[in-house]
Amino acid sequence: MSNIHPTAVIGSGASIGEDVVIGPYTVIEDDVVIGDQTVIAPHVYIADGARIGSECRIHSGAVLSTAPQDLKYAGEKTELHIGDRTVIRECVTLNRGTKASGKTVVGSDNLIMSYVHAGHDCVIGNHVVIANSVQFGGHCEVGDYVVVGGLAGIHQFVRIGRYAMVGGISRGALDVPPFVMAGGHSSFRYEGLNVVGLKRRGFTPEQLGTIRDVYRVIFQSGLLLSNALETVRRDFPQTPEVQEILGFFASGGHGRKFLKPFNS
Repeated sequence: MSNIHPTAVIGSGASIGEDVVIGPYTVIEDDVVIGDQTVIAPHVYIADGARIGSECRIHSGAVLSTAPQDLKYAGEKTELHIGDRTVIRECVTLNRGTKASGKTVVGSDNLIMSYVHAGHDCVIGNHVVIANSVQFGGHCEVGDYVVVGGLAGIHQFVRIGRYAMVGGISRGALDVPPFVMAGGHSSFRYEGLNVVGLKRRGFTPEQLGTIRDVYRVIFQSGLLLSNALETVRRDFPQTPEVQEILGFFASGGHGRKFLKPFNS
């Protein structure tokens, strides 16, 4: 049996799982699915198109699956997907997608702290920590195990690779490849490997050494990016980590702008 406060307003078409808790004055529209054992605090608004997994925790003031803030949006039916066991803290706003992709996606086992905003068509992976007041423009992509520091602003279409860390109060206007730290406001730049985060996730000294050597070629050799990547392909063992780095740069497409090193 679910525990729904009598002051909550639940649309007749909403699908509510087993053992769900819904607090006072929360509003849930018709086209919403909520998984088992999810807890929704008072004064939450969940609009049409939300697909929320099991064992999530959604705190007061969160506003989920509202219309995209995109002038091209013309009322098409789109969705917001949230995985299992994700925690959404106070006053988070997550917009649903546009016809560009049809949905905004937030994965499982994430912590999204207060006042975070993720715009339309963003894709956020699993085990991600997003600190207070981070703002994502539309179409951003965030890999698994990423950490984003408080008050960072991430420009639309920016990609952040797996296991990366973005420092607080950063102006994230460039793609961040996997395994690195990035930061800076006037100059958003590469700041070395995310060594502490990688060690916590079980990366070995040998893996860390290979990743570090690869990024020395990419960021510190003075080679053009295309030449640096060719050097990595030629001279390094093609471990999963090396392939992931090369794949990130290769998938950037025409016109992508990547992080620069300290001294560029």
